[in-house]
Amino acid sequence: MLDPRVFKAYDVRGVYPAEMDEDGARAIGRAYVEQFEPKRIAVGRDMRVSSPTMAKAAIEGASAAGADVVDIGLVGTEMLYAAVGHLGLDGGIQVTASHNPKEYTGMKIVRRGALPVGGDSGLLDIRDRAVSPPATPRDQVPGQVRDEDVFPAYVDKVLSFIDIDEVLPLNVLIDAANGMAGVMLPPVLARLPKLEVRPFYFEPDGTFPNHEPNPLLPENREFIVKKTLELGAGLGVAFDGDADRCFFVDDTGEFVPGDFVTALLAEGILEKHPGAKIIYDVRASWAVPETIKRAGGIPLINRVGHAFIKQRMREEDAVFGGEVSGHYYFRDFYQADSGVIPFLLIVELIARRGQRLSELLHPYREHYFLTGEINVPVTDVAVKLQEIKERFGAEGKVSHLDGISIEAEDWHLNVRPSNTEPLLRLNLEALSQELMEEKRDEVLAHIS
Repeated sequence: MLDPRVFKAYDVRGVYPAEMDEDGARAIGRAYVEQFEPKRIAVGRDMRVSSPTMAKAAIEGASAAGADVVDIGLVGTEMLYAAVGHLGLDGGIQVTASHNPKEYTGMKIVRRGALPVGGDSGLLDIRDRAVSPPATPRDQVPGQVRDEDVFPAYVDKVLSFIDIDEVLPLNVLIDAANGMAGVMLPPVLARLPKLEVRPFYFEPDGTFPNHEPNPLLPENREFIVKKTLELGAGLGVAFDGDADRCFFVDDTGEFVPGDFVTALLAEGILEKHPGAKIIYDVRASWAVPETIKRAGGIPLINRVGHAFIKQRMREEDAVFGGEVSGHYYFRDFYQADSGVIPFLLIVELIARRGQRLSELLHPYREHYFLTGEINVPVTDVAVKLQEIKERFGAEGKVSHLDGISIEAEDWHLNVRPSNTEPLLRLNLEALSQELMEEKRDEVLAHIS
């Protein structure tokens, strides 16, 4: 089974086995090799119940088409990226459905240098090949398959982003949501003996018995917020299912928006890389470009999506990129996103500043007021976008970089269409709580 609709803008994702099964995974592995003709690739998998057999099938398909395959086993998505970069491979496939519910399976696919394969960079070609008869010659010599332990090189790589000696005692709570963070973090934390870490839900379990591994949804971060307050921790951290995103709760139990995290990380990174370029997405708070400029960096606004961010990072040689959704990208990590590196950098920043996280965030919280992302179902996306432009465009500068952005003197918004649903996604910010609520309600009334 391989429903063509499982091929999304950035990856492959569908319900197992109704939309995608082992035969489908085998076909994708074969089609990937037919399309790009890699000589050596890596295949990894997450902790989902279906992932062992899905990864095995993908390996079989790729090998049958002639590629040598390095099976890196149970790893987080960023470890697949690191393996492709560190081992100098021609690409890789991570079998994962990221933060989706337990019934899902999927794949994230990259080429040499961990460059992502998306809807406009080959993923639809893979789809067309996968649902067609094989183009592999019948006498094709299968590639070799071998196992490789990529943990030692990965741990060294992520820890190279901080000065371990600067990390001070800090009471940290971590919710791995029974996802890959519970596998990835222990060898990293073993090298940080000063941290006082309380692990929760570190047992990898693809049935997600405690809560879904999607901390962007408030109900899935209730646990870490409650525990951070209850135990008086200095920091709470929640990871998504494949652990390529982490989310923070400060010492007062307040969730930290991704754009504020981007601003904090940018400030710390610019101390190490003065004058560097940093990329942020169109939804972000003004806190991000203003912090980057103040710290001596060059802010570059970009459309949303990891494929677009990673490509721009390569073009500009940007040292760092951050998205509101909790994806953080690092030039020195193969221009790839990581959940573990931001965790390490925030821990280091708290130690270097000698302040609690809530104190570091105070200047942002008293000056920038955000709606967060609000999803609104609409019947005609294009018509609504045009109406928003006509109604509010005169109040500020209009941009079409990604959806519609309008920037006024004391507020700004971005409205983007969903890639998969008839939705508009609104992000709005103002320089006072009252104005934010006023403009938010005006725009929502117009969209609805």
